Amino acid sequence: MSRILPPLSQTHRLFLFAPPVIAAGVLAWFLFVAGPRNGLPIQPHAPDWALLTRQTPVLQIHIAAAVVALAIGLILLAGIKGNRLHRILGWAWVLAMATVAISSFFVRELNGGALSLVHLLSGWTVIVLPMAVYAARRHEVARHRGRMTGLFVGALVIAGMFTLFPGRLMWSVFLG
Repeated sequence: MSRILPPLSQTHRLFLFAPPVIAAGVLAWFLFVAGPRNGLPIQPHAPDWALLTRQTPVLQIHIAAAVVALAIGLILLAGIKGNRLHRILGWAWVLAMATVAISSFFVRELNGGALSLVHLLSGWTVIVLPMAVYAARRHEVARHRGRMTGLFVGALVIAGMFTLFPGRLMWSVFLG
């Protein structure tokens, strides 16, 4: 039997939308205030997709899984919760997020082959993702919602915003 859950509460909306708005503000400040002052070339242009084709297969898988997880996550957040479509898309999202997290352990070019602090977030994702699925299986809706929303915002949206900083691949694809 499907459960149709009520819409997000005001607290959940704040938790969901405040971090990406703050991250976007920090990115905008860097792009338009700090960057030009420090002589950084900010040249928005049509995306240079050829840069992505020249990356390692692991990085291409990582990026593709992140884009899929972002798209599915937005659909899940906007849609009705608890129905069959939510469960099917939810499993696809879990698979995409697991792929993003696990593949990140093999993306080490920026640190000279070493793990970085961002890999702690990947480790956290690998731990919390099964916990969130377990909560859903036990019909612990609030716990499931909190963990999944936290993963979406923290491990996907905010971490994704940092890929747009100077010197990063996505910076080069879109702005450099």
